[in-house]
Amino acid sequence: MWCIPKVDDAFVRRMNDVLDLYAKPYDPGEPVICFDEKSKQLLADAGAGVPCAAGAPARRDYEYTRNGTRNIFIAVEPKGGYREATVTERRTKKDFALEIDRLAALPRYRRAAKIHFVLDNLNTHFEASAIATFGKKRAHTLLRRIVFHHTPLHASWLNMAEIELSILSRQALRGRIGTAALLSERIGRWQEGRNTRSATIQWKFTRDDARRVFKYDIGAQN
Repeated sequence: MWCIPKVDDAFVRRMNDVLDLYAKPYDPGEPVICFDEKSKQLLADAGAGVPCAAGAPARRDYEYTRNGTRNIFIAVEPKGGYREATVTERRTKKDFALEIDRLAALPRYRRAAKIHFVLDNLNTHFEASAIATFGKKRAHTLLRRIVFHHTPLHASWLNMAEIELSILSRQALRGRIGTAALLSERIGRWQEGRNTRSATIQWKFTRDDARRVFKYDIGAQN
């Protein structure tokens, strides 16, 4: 089922903000980080299965055991060719705030004047999460270096983190993963490989494309 967005002034304003950000040249002093999360169910084999033999493939029992779920945070620099993926038990306001704080303190971002985060509109993705977690003074210190750019409602496809999550799912999360440790190990290997290659995301959708697709008044939003 598709959710059709309402292309009003607020939609266009937020979309243009994100598209203008994507159009800027790469600047390590003001990195652009697309941030998102997804849930992964932990499923373990109920039995040992049968290993492969000459002329016969390995066989796996259809039964499995459920070991709960884990949250995966993804933060990707589309033009910088860098990403950080973190496995957490939950995705609460506190988890979000702690992850933003961790990212801002990384050597890669420690000296950045501003860090631009592109986010969807999940209720945890706002400054209030940092205030509730760290208190006003500590949160202010963190947030003065951070700018949140929210995609329009029902337009999370404008967040390139969704592209990176799709790649992660295809390349590292297929099949049963029974434990959080194994999940973290798989994601760690995937992340290392992508970062070693400095894999980037080539974004092509521009303001001109948006005007053609959504057919809004060019002069309505600048």
